[in-house]
Amino acid sequence: MRVSLKDVAERAGVSIKTVSNVVNDYRHVTPAMRARVQLAIDELGYRPNLTARHLRKGRTGIIALAVPELGNPYFAELAGAVIDAAAEHDVTVLLDHTRGEREQEILVSQGFRARVIDGLILSPLELEAEDLRGRDDDVPLVLLGEREYDLPYDHIAIDNVAAARTAVRHLIGRGRTRIAYLGERTDAANRPAHLRLAGWRAQLAEAGLPAPDALVGPTGGWDRGDGAEAMARMLDSGMRPDAVFAYNDLVAIGAMRVLHERGLRVPWDVAVVGFDDVAEGRFGAVTLTTISPDKQAIARLAVESLLRRLERPEEHPGRELTAAYRLIERESTLGRR
Repeated sequence: MRVSLKDVAERAGVSIKTVSNVVNDYRHVTPAMRARVQLAIDELGYRPNLTARHLRKGRTGIIALAVPELGNPYFAELAGAVIDAAAEHDVTVLLDHTRGEREQEILVSQGFRARVIDGLILSPLELEAEDLRGRDDDVPLVLLGEREYDLPYDHIAIDNVAAARTAVRHLIGRGRTRIAYLGERTDAANRPAHLRLAGWRAQLAEAGLPAPDALVGPTGGWDRGDGAEAMARMLDSGMRPDAVFAYNDLVAIGAMRVLHERGLRVPWDVAVVGFDDVAEGRFGAVTLTTISPDKQAIARLAVESLLRRLERPEEHPGRELTAAYRLIERESTLGRR
């Protein structure tokens, strides 16, 4: 039998309005009254009708998260964090996979699911500023990732330049002087801001170390195979770095495989740092030193920004929100202890 607000009110000895105020988390309820009602809710096993609550607000209770690659561990972990953050607000997350294609990102951003969702969190790769500048959809939009747009939409990211400098500074501190960067995209149409490459260059310049083009390994994508191919090309060219900073962990893992095949030991011959702190990097034969973005903070900021836009549509969007990161040192730069 379904438990109603009336049942809870009778058990707690309060009015139905008071129970409703507690269920809807209204501020003006005393702690003692909230505890009293919560006890009755727990005893009776009451579950609020979330669908009815959302409909009263003119919403569906569903938001969308669109990412380039669901098969990429970083985006899979980020999606899980967004789902958890949304659940704290009784919101369901609909996942979308854009494959990092501009046409698909435009389709998603222009609200083809506007009747289904209350808002969209989008992590784009190819989307250009002009694609969003003419957006006529009124569904709130929050942007994630490395690209910078200077548009009236909230954008959440870490400080990629500073994070890259932290990674390179760590390698320099380990005595490395020929530090390669793997992950510059070869396709001009798919070019995020390359802030990590900029951070690599800036830190090498500050240390007075060379940053020749021969130490930059272009890739067609950011997967394991791309890292392996870029590392092989660099070694075949005669360039032998003593360290590698990779765009992400998958590129780094591919590079380490080629180094192993060529008889080069990580980290003694070549130290390696990745980016993203995905689970795979923690359990390889050589664990991976990496930059670890605070995925939970990114997810929380994204969800809260979207809900803020729903509650306060009159506020001017366009905030740049920054999440924390940290360097996690592992065997690929320290060796086994």
